[in-house]
Amino acid sequence: MIYYSLRKNAPNVSFREAVIKGIAEDKGLYFPTEIHPLNPEILKNLNQYTHEEIAFEAIKQFVGDTIPTPILREIIAETLCFDFPIVPITNQCGSLELFHGPTMAFKDVGARFMARCLGYFNRENQEEVTVLVATSGDTGGAVASGFLGVKNVKVVILYPSKKVSAIQEKQLTGLGQNIRALEVDGTFDDCQAMVKQAFLDEEITRHKKLTSANSINVARWLPQMFYYFFAMKELSSIPKKISFSVPSGNYGNICAGMMAKRLGLPIHKFIAATNRNDVVPRFMETGVYNPSPSIQTISNAMDVGDPSNFIRIQELHRDEHNDLHQELAAYRFTDDETRAAIAELFQSYHYIADPHGAIAYLGAKKYLESHPSVYTVFLETAHPVKFLDIVAPIIDEQIELPSQIKAIINAPKKAQKISRYEELKSYLRNEIE
Repeated sequence: MIYYSLRKNAPNVSFREAVIKGIAEDKGLYFPTEIHPLNPEILKNLNQYTHEEIAFEAIKQFVGDTIPTPILREIIAETLCFDFPIVPITNQCGSLELFHGPTMAFKDVGARFMARCLGYFNRENQEEVTVLVATSGDTGGAVASGFLGVKNVKVVILYPSKKVSAIQEKQLTGLGQNIRALEVDGTFDDCQAMVKQAFLDEEITRHKKLTSANSINVARWLPQMFYYFFAMKELSSIPKKISFSVPSGNYGNICAGMMAKRLGLPIHKFIAATNRNDVVPRFMETGVYNPSPSIQTISNAMDVGDPSNFIRIQELHRDEHNDLHQELAAYRFTDDETRAAIAELFQSYHYIADPHGAIAYLGAKKYLESHPSVYTVFLETAHPVKFLDIVAPIIDEQIELPSQIKAIINAPKKAQKISRYEELKSYLRNEIE
C-alpha cells in the first residue's frame, strides 16, 4: 500500500515510512492511494470469524508487505487482548464499550498497534526515535502504556495543565522509564501547536527522528476500524439498519469508521456528537469550516478547536459537502446536557457513563427522534472512573477502582512544566545532546 500527503506536495511512501515519519514532509497527513472492499463472503459471515481474524483482514491491505503476515498476526493478537462488548440500553440503542484495555480508553487499540509496528520497524536500528504527542486526556495514557519499554523509542507527551482528570494525569506522568511528560500552561490546542512546530523545526529534525502518536499517524488511526467490525459482528442478528454515534474531538475514530464502511461494512449513518467545541456541526450547517480556539468542558478529550483528522473525512467525500451530508449527522451538547444524560442513563437504565459516552448517547437519542427504526450504537470511549469528580456526584454512588487504575493511582507524578515552544525546543535539544 502506498500513502500520499493530503497536501499533495511530498513523495509517496510505504506504510513503514508513513508510520515512522508520522506526518509528510509538506506537513500533510498521509492517506492510502487505494481502498479495496473486503471479500463479501467475509462481510456476510463476520460471526464465523474471531476478532483477530477480522482485524487481520481489515488491516492487511494498508500494511502491505512492510510487515510479514506471521508478525502482523502476532501484533494484532497482542493489540486485541481485551473485550469490546455492546451493552443494550434500550430496544433502539446500545453502548459499545471500548474501555476494557490497559488504560481504560478506546485509544488503547491504536496505541498498542502502533507501538508494536514501530517496534518491529525499529528492531535492528540503533537510532532512537522520539514519539512526540499532544494529548487532551486519554491519548497520552494509551501511548505511554503502549510504548512503555519499547526498544530505542522515547515518548514525550505534552498535556494541558489542570485540563485533564486526576487519573488521566497519573497515567501520563507515573510510568517513568522511556516515558516523559511535559505539563503545558495552556490548552490542548497550544500543546498540539507546539508539537506541529517541532516537526517543522529543522534544528530539531536534522538531529532527532520524530514521529507522532496522535491519530494523525496512520498506525494509530486505521486500527480504530476494528471497533466497527466487532460491533457489526455482534449485531449481525438484528434486522435493522445500524448507525454509530461517536464522541468526536480530533475525528480519528469516526473517520476510521468511515474507512470501515468503505471496506464494505453496511453502516447506515455516522453521528458526530460534540461538546461546545463544535467546528464540525457548524460546518455541516453552514458549509464553512472555521476552526476556533478550544473551550474547556467536562468532556475534555473532545476539547479540540481544530480537529486534525477532519481533512481525511473531507478527502473520503471528495470535499463535497452534499456527499458528506449523506453519511454524517453532527450535533453539539452542553455540559449541563451531558450531566443530565449521565443521570438519565444511571437512573433509567442503571448504566454508568463517562462524559464522552454520555454525549454520544445524546447524539444517538437526537438521531433516533427522526430515525426510530434504525438501531444506533453509541461509543463509550473511557471508563467512568477516569472522571470520578464529574460522575460520582451526579449518580451519588461510589465507583470501584478497576485494577488498571489501582496500579497507578499512587505513582509519583513526574512532569516538567513548560509554557512556550522555546522550552519544548530546549528540552528536545538537551535530550539530543
